[in-house]
Amino acid sequence: MDLLRGLAIFFVLMNHVNMRLLIADVPYTEHLPQQLVSSLVWNGQRGVQIFFAISGFLITTTTLRRWSSLSNTSVRGFYLMRLARIAPLLFLLLAVLSALHLAHLHNFVVPQKTGGLARALFAALTFHVNVLEAHRGYLPGNWDILWSLSIEEMFYLFFPLAARFLGGRKVFIGLLLAFVVAGPFARAVLAHGNEVWREYSYLGGMDAIALGCLTALILPRRHFSPRTLRTMAAIGAVFLIFTLCFSIQADTLGLARAGLDMTLVALGTCFIIAAATQTNWKAPRFFAPLLDLGQRSYEVYLTHMFVVFTLFALFVGAGMPFTAIAPLFISVTIIATLLGDLVARLYSEPLNRAIRARWRQPQPNP
Repeated sequence: MDLLRGLAIFFVLMNHVNMRLLIADVPYTEHLPQQLVSSLVWNGQRGVQIFFAISGFLITTTTLRRWSSLSNTSVRGFYLMRLARIAPLLFLLLAVLSALHLAHLHNFVVPQKTGGLARALFAALTFHVNVLEAHRGYLPGNWDILWSLSIEEMFYLFFPLAARFLGGRKVFIGLLLAFVVAGPFARAVLAHGNEVWREYSYLGGMDAIALGCLTALILPRRHFSPRTLRTMAAIGAVFLIFTLCFSIQADTLGLARAGLDMTLVALGTCFIIAAATQTNWKAPRFFAPLLDLGQRSYEVYLTHMFVVFTLFALFVGAGMPFTAIAPLFISVTIIATLLGDLVARLYSEPLNRAIRARWRQPQPNP
């Protein structure tokens, strides 16, 4: 899980550094192979799709472990579990962003065309940043990343209710399958030409979460043979390698246009999760940097834009030398990981434990 999450957040980091360079008209990709550039710095959206699939699997697995079955899910307990994990850092982030907006700091001011600070805060706290941006345009970078949290938390707003009342029935499985089918349709058709909504719509992201949930529901009931697990791992690897490393060919085949490229990313992730879970596969320590990044993925995701903006400002101040571009990417990855680890150890994890203890909620390890 940590390896996949590390890979996902790595793609997000690369994408956001790349966007800064493009906005500044730094033509650093001119003499690089197009597919190499696409694979390294344009897979941020696919990285988020990996996150969604992992999230669905972990939340469903945690729910089953805590309450033994979906029909026994405590709605109150589930909400407290999510509140303890998500709210402390989210509230701190919003407080910092509000202060930076009021200080009129460049890159942090929410423009009036999107509704200003109050509208952005309301959208963040009610999980519809994606809707706001689809209608009024992009928010500043530190706000924009909350589009994915809006999709994820809207799904989990209804998850315990559906689990409690439909968890013991085939209707619940049917509901998850409906999300899976709706995902490509939402990306390809329901966006109606709105590029923001094509990437940020609720249904366009919930299919990956639903696939993760389905994987968690199937695995305890089925013990697959070693041969089947090897086949699943191979299929998952092929799906991910094809969509992440051969994205241009995938686009040529019309997968993106049909909304199916993201489906392949989620399916590949779930196949690998299934194989790794039943074989108890552990990532070699060779992947330690990615593992560390994955272990702090939530904290890194919510705080990394501070690192991106700070280091990019230094890069611009140095005259934007081409020799500093590679160190810029590397430095952002390292410092964002360290910052995420620091925030987790000193703030989010202690508050997570404190909130669970206050409400007598045992501490899982999602």
